[in-house]
Amino acid sequence: MSTTFIATLTIKPGKEAQFERLQEELSHLTHENEPGTLVYDVLKSRTKERTYVVYGRFRDEAAFQTHQASPFHDRLVPPIMECVEGGMDLHLLDWKS
Repeated sequence: MSTTFIATLTIKPGKEAQFERLQEELSHLTHENEPGTLVYDVLKSRTKERTYVVYGRFRDEAAFQTHQASPFHDRLVPPIMECVEGGMDLHLLDWKS
């Protein structure tokens, strides 16, 4: 069963470029180092200012946990979250593969 997350984040004013740079690095490293990652994308809203959606789909729960525990995830997520205004709207989803 695949594991998916969808996170919607509003970014602090002036932090958009930093957020995008950090997310691009995280996406690149995720795809390069995690064969169990099927999709890891960051999307910018056309209609909601400073709003982004991060979408990750993993082969299974183990692949998702591998992603969560990776050294680059641990290094990049704290500065990413420093860019976020308020919390994130996070949804975890499963689907049979």
